[in-house]
Amino acid sequence: MSRRILIPAVAVAALVVLGAAGAYAYFFSSLRSSPSSLALTSPSPTASASATTAGSGAGTWKVASGSLVGYRVKEQFAGQSSTHDAVARTSGVTGTVTITKSGDTYTMSTAKITAQLAGLASVDTVAGYNVSQRDGIVQRTLDVSSFPTAVFEASSVELPPATASGQAVTVSVPGKLTVHGVTKDVTATIQLRVTGSTAQLAGSIQASMADYGITPPQVPITVVQPAVTIEFSINLTQG
Repeated sequence: MSRRILIPAVAVAALVVLGAAGAYAYFFSSLRSSPSSLALTSPSPTASASATTAGSGAGTWKVASGSLVGYRVKEQFAGQSSTHDAVARTSGVTGTVTITKSGDTYTMSTAKITAQLAGLASVDTVAGYNVSQRDGIVQRTLDVSSFPTAVFEASSVELPPATASGQAVTVSVPGKLTVHGVTKDVTATIQLRVTGSTAQLAGSIQASMADYGITPPQVPITVVQPAVTIEFSINLTQG
């Protein structure tokens, strides 16, 4: 090929590569989305009308249907300066919470929440990519066949006085989180609202994969950061 032909050919090839890179950057920065963090739902008018009366919040509460536990991690796509929140959730949640009352003081004396990790399903979107393919990678990374659950066991914690009136309250709850066969001390930031015979918890726990002997998933053209936000929205019924 003559030099006269080679130079324009190289220039055209370079433009094609730059154009593809630009399209790639636009594609991934503009056509991806993640759901908001799990939070308390707005109480229904009926629930508001039947707000907690003195003493009704005490007792044992069981996890009810509609509960969700999931994770949120940062993905960095190749060639991108911004990160993307990869989010997955499972409705396979069980457990109990015990609230006791002494005088005017309410205490969450025990709480144990278990999530089935095999049920984790991605709920974020990346145009042109089937995010459910990520779920298989995550399950292999977590080795769910050997370690099928994540478990949070809370330490006893006194609840704010507003708990008794049915208001949403926020409390830091120390406890232990077990994932991948490893148990670590953690602190959950929890919102709690008790209304009559139902209650709801929502919040998050900050953790690192490294603390649990987990290597961040290897995903093509993507770097996964080791920091993890564990999110939850737990419906409770008294029984």
